[in-house]
Amino acid sequence: MVTISDVANATGLSTTTVSRVLNHYPYVAEETRNAVLKAVEQLGYIPNNAAQTLRRQKTNTIAVLVPRLTNPFFSHLIEKIEVEAAKMGMQILICHTRYSKQKEMEYLYLLNTKQVDGIIMTSIENKWKDIYKLIRNDPIVLCNEYVNEANVPIIRLNQVEGGYIGTKHLIEKGHTKIGYCSGGILSGVGFDRFQGYKQAMEEYELEIKQEWLFNDTFSDLDGRRVIHCIASLPDRPSAFFAGSDEVAVGMISEAKKINMKVPDDIAVIGFDDQFIAQIVEPALTTIHQPIQKIGEFTMQAMVQLLRSQTISNKREVFELPLSLIVRESS
Repeated sequence: MVTISDVANATGLSTTTVSRVLNHYPYVAEETRNAVLKAVEQLGYIPNNAAQTLRRQKTNTIAVLVPRLTNPFFSHLIEKIEVEAAKMGMQILICHTRYSKQKEMEYLYLLNTKQVDGIIMTSIENKWKDIYKLIRNDPIVLCNEYVNEANVPIIRLNQVEGGYIGTKHLIEKGHTKIGYCSGGILSGVGFDRFQGYKQAMEEYELEIKQEWLFNDTFSDLDGRRVIHCIASLPDRPSAFFAGSDEVAVGMISEAKKINMKVPDDIAVIGFDDQFIAQIVEPALTTIHQPIQKIGEFTMQAMVQLLRSQTISNKREVFELPLSLIVRESS
């Protein structure tokens, strides 16, 4: 019987490399992949039945990929997912990607090698076509973050609406110079929120200046940096739509340090409605995301996938509502 060692000997590669090719491991050179597949075909190699049986066994574990554990939105979301998973007799494995494309692919390999039963992605760093090459028809659910070409269950919110209602609120408060910052505006959540901001500004025929837009803002430190940037502008915005409550709180804190009054000198709106939004002074106006519902819907979608006899590439979008919470910062 032909073994994996025979394939390795025929190609001059290690059994580990051969195994990675057979299990669709990422970052394998195309030349190496082709050599292994050619040897498999010529030798008639068939994977060990016992190993295949082992891979079909259930772990009752779901991996949850998160980009940043220190962000309260993600830590609260993980908690809600874990509570729902426990109700269903399952456990979760937290995978911290730190916005790294390589880390994300390494964690997806857990699903590819059946070390977990399914994966929940709360952010997406790689192109979907590269992710799909690895996961193919494995159980995967997108939560919070999304891409339009993904044929998997997606739990999302209307981020365009969130960007729009927040910006419109500032406009109705009399602001005509409104800045915007985001973790990213190139795709998914960040892109859609920016489109909502842009839609409201264009609807009221208000100018969007490039120097009022900030990208790659994730933490309170980024919010502090933004305040110093806009404070030095000759023509600065009177209001700002921050990409998260963390960033917004950083802006409020730093504004007070340099004697900018909130909301008199600069009005600020956040996104998420984290607990800190209620205790910062002045209390933060923000867009509320129903984290508990997100967690519940996400695990329910995953369990439904796992109970299916076959995993099909079916795009199902579950959209939950956002709402504006008006407090003192605007």
